[in-house]
Amino acid sequence: MKTIEIKAFVPSKDFELSKQFYQELGFELASDSNGIAYFKSFNSSFLLQDFYEEKHAKNFMMHLLVEGIEQFHSELKNSNIEEKFKTQISDIAKQPWGMYDFTVVDPSGVLWRIGQNIN
Repeated sequence: MKTIEIKAFVPSKDFELSKQFYQELGFELASDSNGIAYFKSFNSSFLLQDFYEEKHAKNFMMHLLVEGIEQFHSELKNSNIEEKFKTQISDIAKQPWGMYDFTVVDPSGVLWRIGQNIN
């Protein structure tokens, strides 16, 4: 088997609000059709779906590996994302699995762990 790509279908309670959130987080909205929005950033992508089931959304987690975590974290903290989307961006923490990371929760309750490998 030769795979090309894998994408998660991320749930959204308010599809329009979630699309705004992910664009402000730094993802490019590459397409939007029939309740599925395709977001990408460099080699990373996911599909935002106009579907919401509370138990599913609040137990859904995404992991995004980045370079320059301190700069990215600082840019997000200095933006109005926390106020606009009523969320919190955690501090960067050193994790026992060999990463620095921080968390942010999207408008539907999806937890994102944003990390950088410790070299």
